[in-house]
Amino acid sequence: MSEQPPARPVAVDIRGLGIHYDLRLTKRTTIKGSLVGLLRRNRNAPTHFWALRHLDLQMFHGEAIGLIGPNGAGKSTLLLALAGILQPSEGTIAIDGKVSTLLTLGAGFDQELTGRDNIALAGAFLAIDHVEMDRLTPSIIEFADIGPFIDAPVKTYSMGMKARLGFSIATAITPDILLLDEVLGTGDQVFRARSQARVRELITRARVVVLVTHDLSYVTEFCGRAILMEKGQIIHDGDPAETVDLYRRRVRESKLLAEGDAERFAKPAAPTPATP
Repeated sequence: MSEQPPARPVAVDIRGLGIHYDLRLTKRTTIKGSLVGLLRRNRNAPTHFWALRHLDLQMFHGEAIGLIGPNGAGKSTLLLALAGILQPSEGTIAIDGKVSTLLTLGAGFDQELTGRDNIALAGAFLAIDHVEMDRLTPSIIEFADIGPFIDAPVKTYSMGMKARLGFSIATAITPDILLLDEVLGTGDQVFRARSQARVRELITRARVVVLVTHDLSYVTEFCGRAILMEKGQIIHDGDPAETVDLYRRRVRESKLLAEGDAERFAKPAAPTPATP
């Protein structure tokens, strides 16, 4: 009897996760606006929204996982929760290892500081010893490949340059869990190839990569597992090609339904027969 392969260690264990947004806190509040709101308030209008609800999910070391789905499906909210930026409204998230993400590094740059200074700042934020960060800095700068801009304020960077520097920092520290949100398509073809190669390298070191992207070719070519999300729920979890095919079918069906509704509403109403 052949031996069973050893079970892979669980990197992320999500049980009953729910993320709840209070819609009353998403609008700018002023005295005048509050008074107008009281007068116009629709008492039947919803006051809250569940971006994620009843989510159960496990991720294992050595996986590259693609999260796909329409806008508003909850993909980015899930990444924010995994990064610790959003706290669960219900349920639990247990993480075994260090999380690195462009959600906090790329988007969280100090705009007034140079790229080089932001590298040091990221190291402090991640509690990495400054000696180790000094050792990593040359390779981070080389990989980002933004030339003399490394010593210019980040506010002068394009979005692509910020993403490249953020990606370089996030992947240089060899995290246990790397969260990426629409970044592998950043930059020119050479940088895209280099970024994919680096993430593959992380995976070979038993790391977990969670990638949110609308580029489905990345999912089928790059990931070993794909999760389809809709309305804060997991619709399918499994083989990337099967998951992508299912997503495409659902998109086509939704489009046909929308076109049918539009056509029905566009047709003039049939004339009412005259009463004799």
